[in-house]
Amino acid sequence: MRWIHSLTAMLGLACGLSGADTSARTETPLAVRLGYPADTKLLIINGDDCGMCHTANLATIECLEKGLMTSATLMVPCPWFPEMVDYAKKHPEKDFGLHLAQTSEWRFYRWGPVAPRTEVPGLIDPDGYLWQAVQQVYAKGTPQEAYIEARAQVRKALAAGVDVTHLDSHMGTLQLNAAYAEQYLKLAVEFDLPVRMASQATLAKMGGPTQRAAFAAQGIVFPDDFVYEDLQDEPKDVKGYWMRKLASLKPGVTELYIHAGMATDELKAITGSWKTRTEEFEAFTRDPDLKALVEREKIVRIGWRPLRELQRRDRKGR
Repeated sequence: MRWIHSLTAMLGLACGLSGADTSARTETPLAVRLGYPADTKLLIINGDDCGMCHTANLATIECLEKGLMTSATLMVPCPWFPEMVDYAKKHPEKDFGLHLAQTSEWRFYRWGPVAPRTEVPGLIDPDGYLWQAVQQVYAKGTPQEAYIEARAQVRKALAAGVDVTHLDSHMGTLQLNAAYAEQYLKLAVEFDLPVRMASQATLAKMGGPTQRAAFAAQGIVFPDDFVYEDLQDEPKDVKGYWMRKLASLKPGVTELYIHAGMATDELKAITGSWKTRTEEFEAFTRDPDLKALVEREKIVRIGWRPLRELQRRDRKGR
């Protein structure tokens, strides 16, 4: 995928505005900026697709309360979003970000936009739902419509009383195309929130190596690394896969994500990935080996709130 030059131009402008202060901050390791030694292994374990269905909510809550999960991202357009709003308001100590969605990928379980339909007609399929695939969004919609929809989702969550800690993009829609990544950056700046970000190696392979620098130049904070590329194929040995990943964790701040679920009829009817979701839930919530590995490797689990507070403190002082 070829990336257009607008992010590069934006990077040059942002660097010109931010000066040496931003450069000095970004050269300091993120772990140190967060108050840890540079060689600390900091890990954010995020639960994606929260609010998507009741089963996902139950699994996410248990993993947050009894397991290793440190944050979760809410899908605002989904039917079970209100249930998680209620939980988030009753548990303000938990970290909840937003899983910004421009797609509705399942065959029978679908949702539409939050924004007025007249403002995002290109995001809506013939049946009235959001498109099922990212490439359909790119072909039928526009970056401006993606921004309008994402902004409506953020505003709805804030209005509902969610203390939003960060942003990420469902199915990567806002990161896999440069014009859409500009809208992602625009949202991060507007709401002053840190974001999920693909690793430099991943972005370089996609042809967008300046994206991380462009966000950093605007004072947006994101983890050093993100476990993503090798998750494209469903792992056959879910527990073994994550044991190996955690055992090889690098110093700095890494984010990984899981889709917590339980083997209910509801989840089985929604997605063919229900088994993997259930196994991830079991591994990160109830498995003693995974918990012991985290302790043995001296991995420090953190949520997104420290990154948000760091970003807002630094940007306020610019």
